[in-house]
Amino acid sequence: MVANVTSMDEQAEVVRGIELPEHLRLIRQPIPRPLRHLARAGFRGYGMATASWRPAPDFLVIGAKKAGTSSLINWLMSHPAVARPFPHMQGLKSPHYFDINYWRGARWYRSHFPSARSRHRQQRRVGADTVVGEASPYYMFHPAVPGRVARDLPHVKLIISLRDPVARAYSNYWDRVAAGTELIESFEAAIAAESSRLDTVDASRLLSDPHYYSAHHDNHTYLARGRYVEHVASWLERFPRRQVLVVRAEDMFDDPVVTFLEVQRFLGLPALERSSLRTYNQRRRPPIDPDTRAWLADYYRPYNAALYAAIGRDMQWEATYPG
Repeated sequence: MVANVTSMDEQAEVVRGIELPEHLRLIRQPIPRPLRHLARAGFRGYGMATASWRPAPDFLVIGAKKAGTSSLINWLMSHPAVARPFPHMQGLKSPHYFDINYWRGARWYRSHFPSARSRHRQQRRVGADTVVGEASPYYMFHPAVPGRVARDLPHVKLIISLRDPVARAYSNYWDRVAAGTELIESFEAAIAAESSRLDTVDASRLLSDPHYYSAHHDNHTYLARGRYVEHVASWLERFPRRQVLVVRAEDMFDDPVVTFLEVQRFLGLPALERSSLRTYNQRRRPPIDPDTRAWLADYYRPYNAALYAAIGRDMQWEATYPG
């Protein structure tokens, strides 16, 4: 049994995928789930039949998990010059093509994006070029994804949000508990079990077999996902630095307006200034044990140092570490 949550350092505000505009929520709400599934299949079939009319995405938000990717993609989808995925009513954050569904092929992937004609209509309406993209935090961590993206979308822009790996790991655990994919009763026991869980993963098949999926690799990699340099390096080897924006998640949480302006400039969007921006997918959780926090701080120090050297930026996480 998972420990009761008796205190919190976050408000519970969870939106899976992309938040729908009010008029789409009102339309979708009374539709029975079986009819929704049927409509989704019909839209996907139409999208695949018209895939050649649908340009590939301009940007990907690739991670890290629990580092604000849901907030970033929702902020972007609220921008008038950012086109929503197809169909709008589905509210997908990502089709998980490059990590889980690569075997479905390029036509299936393109079926999730608006047509060139639709984007042109939007451009005329807003008076600016439009962009479209998606967000999957598994993209940064899955070892096959950088090569797949480099081959299929060599000119795509990449947004990487990185959060203090100590806080990220702890948040990740409670997120998996809430999602029902983590049954180990404590964070400490889960990170102790991580190595043995990963021993069951066939690393060569992750790289070579698009049909292969490991639930442990996807859901139970609390320590591994925070060794950012191991994952970011694979992207920096394949993409020029001008196509990569690294965002510090703490800056995004503390001053979302400034961070969003930076993201808009990177994507070439007209600057849209807002007085406030919601933070998405925060969850209730108890405070971390101080001894566990100290252990994690020591664990991540060398990985953080290597990351700072790789990206040419000090993320200043150590300022909050004990000792």
